[in-house]
Amino acid sequence: MGNDLPVVIIGSGPVGLAAAAHLAKYGVPFLILEKGEAAGSTIKEWKHVRLFSSWEYNIDQAAKELLEGNGWLTPDITQLPTGGELVARYLQPLAALPEIAPYVVYGAEVIAVTREGVDKLKTAGRDKLPFLVYAKSGGKTAAYRAKAVIDASGTWYNPNPPSADGVWQKELQVHTGIPSAAEDMDALKDKHIAVIGSGHSALQTLAELAQVKQIHPDTAITWLIRRGNPASAYGGKERDQLAARGALGMHAESLVNSGVLNIKPGFRTDKITNQDKRFRITSLSGEAVEEVDEIYVNTGARPDFSFLREIRYQIDPAIESTPALAPLIDPNVHSCGTVRPHGEKELRQPEPNFYIAGVKSYGRAPTFLLATGYEQVRSIVARIAGDKQAAEQVKLSLPETGVCSTDRLSVQTSCSEKGCCTC
Repeated sequence: MGNDLPVVIIGSGPVGLAAAAHLAKYGVPFLILEKGEAAGSTIKEWKHVRLFSSWEYNIDQAAKELLEGNGWLTPDITQLPTGGELVARYLQPLAALPEIAPYVVYGAEVIAVTREGVDKLKTAGRDKLPFLVYAKSGGKTAAYRAKAVIDASGTWYNPNPPSADGVWQKELQVHTGIPSAAEDMDALKDKHIAVIGSGHSALQTLAELAQVKQIHPDTAITWLIRRGNPASAYGGKERDQLAARGALGMHAESLVNSGVLNIKPGFRTDKITNQDKRFRITSLSGEAVEEVDEIYVNTGARPDFSFLREIRYQIDPAIESTPALAPLIDPNVHSCGTVRPHGEKELRQPEPNFYIAGVKSYGRAPTFLLATGYEQVRSIVARIAGDKQAAEQVKLSLPETGVCSTDRLSVQTSCSEKGCCTC
């Protein structure tokens, strides 16, 4: 395999671009294949949402060095950016740098990753062959040769369904994003809106809907959660080391206590049916929520492995994370914000020089933070570049949630966060 071949990065989100910055730092050629039409395109879908963590945790060090070398002014690291600000003030300038911009292909949807000339079954000489990454763009398919592949494609395009059994009903007309009170006011006012899920995205949705209800009191909000005890959905509150994350939980609790919304704990969705242009949501126990106009499904997301069919990879059978991470992030056990430092070694796959990084490496677990992804790709790139010492010196310090043990194990009293939470 020629060393002149690039490392192909799938995705130009924060983690994918961070990988590119580290590769540029080492002088290793790379190519980014991005499904969207611009860097951070999925983040633009929640541009109005403010992140829990400050700029300090959301800027990769290698990316920062590249940007500052081109005259970029670092934002106030104590401030919390919105998704839109993260894109406009960080990701877009980073993607536009001369060290990165020529090596990004936009509108390129990766449909397969394999080894040149062999399928998954062939073993002899496999690791000596270059990768082939197939991407579809403008109705045509191109194959890109690579010496390594970093899958940083994320999970945004694969939201979890509302149903307790984890299966999508394709005909469902539901929302899976986070509404904007400012932009969606007219569409939501005076309607009955159901929110399914109990993770941070659901709490963000409730906060936006509460703003609509404040101006239009006839708006009704019903919150459906699988957990039997809603207290666990509020997180660590004042104990959370990320104050904004803790405040979000406290705000949701206040909305429940003040009667702004109607909460139904222990509601494990079975069916959603149309009822005279409105919806009827039925639980496994037979409880029903009637006359719903709009449904927001904020139940987290799951990875898409379909384009990796010809690659030898391993995932945890339950969490769908990289196997070594599963016991550290399993939401059935805990929701700690702090994860043991990990890097290339823990993310290594049976297929040499193939890595899954970023939120996708966490599978269905909801506790991923960008700082984790940045450290992952720093270590991965160091290994690819032959800097073994740097790859092994992994350091990661994340703010704790204030909650590391909850009632999430019990199906009777709560839910597994893999089905009802997101970050």
